[in-house]
Amino acid sequence: MTDPKINVAVLFGGRSPEHHISLLSARSVIDNLDKQKYLCHLVGIDKSGIWRYYGDHIVFVNEGDPTKIQLPTTGSEVLLSASGGDHGLYYKGTGTKVAAIDVVFPVLHGLHGEDGSVQGLAKMAQLPLVGCGILGSAICMDKDVAKRLLRDSGIAVADFVTVRKGDQHKPTYASVSAQLGSELYIKPVNLGSSVGVSMVDNEQSYREAMNLAFRYDRKVIVEEKIEGREIECAILGNDAPQASVIGEIRPTSEFYTFESKYVDKDDAKLSIPADISADASEKARELAVRAFTLLECRGFARVDMFLTADDQLVVNEINTIPGFTSISMYPKLWQYGGLAYAELLSRLIDLATEHQTQQNALMG
Repeated sequence: MTDPKINVAVLFGGRSPEHHISLLSARSVIDNLDKQKYLCHLVGIDKSGIWRYYGDHIVFVNEGDPTKIQLPTTGSEVLLSASGGDHGLYYKGTGTKVAAIDVVFPVLHGLHGEDGSVQGLAKMAQLPLVGCGILGSAICMDKDVAKRLLRDSGIAVADFVTVRKGDQHKPTYASVSAQLGSELYIKPVNLGSSVGVSMVDNEQSYREAMNLAFRYDRKVIVEEKIEGREIECAILGNDAPQASVIGEIRPTSEFYTFESKYVDKDDAKLSIPADISADASEKARELAVRAFTLLECRGFARVDMFLTADDQLVVNEINTIPGFTSISMYPKLWQYGGLAYAELLSRLIDLATEHQTQQNALMG
């Protein structure tokens, strides 16, 4: 008799501006999950926050266009519940059970999915969840908090200034550039995938970039430009996280844009492994694990760094739900190391159930 399949709720979409990016990642995850081991329950969260159930199969609207891909409007509204310990999805209107759920796999980028929100829901339901928990997710989502923790622990980060929407006297380009240099990056604090990010070098572009960033968040960071090579490391594990080989991104544009990441595979060159010295590679891998652990991560994450001309390492950010598309760096780094995409997904699910088992064994 074969073991019963594990019921996996794959969540995608969401209310974040990175909604469509989530759909791109979800397509690859859904296609590569081992159907002999897992029974997929596909839940798309629309831009208003409604959860829609699509069974074990979905075809996205405009699936061939990364800039226009959308959730289909079909799909029944459902809720995730653990009433009486009976984990599952339930129809919103009738309360009828749709499916039992054993583990939650969020493929949600940005707010309301990568920031601790869904992680808290899963914890309340006592359900294993792939990836970081509440604290690690919240810390890494907030670039300001993450950078302060890294900096105060002696890890190099780009120098930065934090500006809040409600600040009465917001810094001008002149005052910030005097501190950080003439070329600056302006970013919404709680977004990723290069959404709302600008590079500026004058007062006019600075004002426009600040206005854009404040459309996405009430807190914005202004960073100095780091002259260095963009390298990345994929981390996998709970108590004993492992680091992948180091990869390098060589964008053809000023910085690694949304198009480079998800649309045009030729807009940036991915070098795996990065053409750097063995010493620099080992130090980068060690630093990635240290940053992952320091920021209370578990399961998996991608650590983005700069390698300067004098071999100094600067941590840029940690992505707790990195891109999972066919051209994304995270799965490619592990594929180079011999861990196939489907095996990687299975390992992530195993880590989630392992952590939940450990939590269930605690007293209190």
